[in-house]
Amino acid sequence: SLMSLPLCHPQLEGLCSFLQLSTCPEPFLVRFCSWLLALTPDLSYTSAAILAEQLFLRRVLSLAQPPSRHLLAALTSFCSKYSHPFCRVLVAAVLQEPGEGAEQTKLMCELVEECLEPHSVQLVLSQVLEVPLSEKLLPVLQAVLGRQEVLPPELLDLLVLTLCQQAPAFATSLNYAKLVTAVLTVYQSQVS
Repeated sequence: SLMSLPLCHPQLEGLCSFLQLSTCPEPFLVRFCSWLLALTPDLSYTSAAILAEQLFLRRVLSLAQPPSRHLLAALTSFCSKYSHPFCRVLVAAVLQEPGEGAEQTKLMCELVEECLEPHSVQLVLSQVLEVPLSEKLLPVLQAVLGRQEVLPPELLDLLVLTLCQQAPAFATSLNYAKLVTAVLTVYQSQVS
């Protein structure tokens, strides 16, 4: 019944730190997420964003090996219901991380392929296109294209424009070549 109280945001952040959610054991995290998903009414966008940050941000950014099955279960369950605030918080943070971030990239690809609703897949694409393209992000774009969602024309134009502008920088990249091929295959009717 804690969450049925209309908590204001500082209170919710205080509650999270009181419960030590950012460092709690992962099996507890899974149980906590399934409890959250059962709540009615649904969490507000802002509450879900705060919880996404408190529950997952530190864990995801510090991944140096694949996430445990508990962490993955918690992530996918939360993400399946609150994918928009989840993307706004987590995907944004991963994109801004310098360096390779191989595990984070793999995780993002997995979430795009398995969990996100179409609207959130578009959000991820627009978030990726807002930052300078790097080899690290090409698999994420590939995962987005793998979903074969219908993209709004302006987003597709931005994707094609970005790929054209970046072509010289990726002259020797196999991933880039695969990506361009995928765009031409999936969206051949819209790309002239």
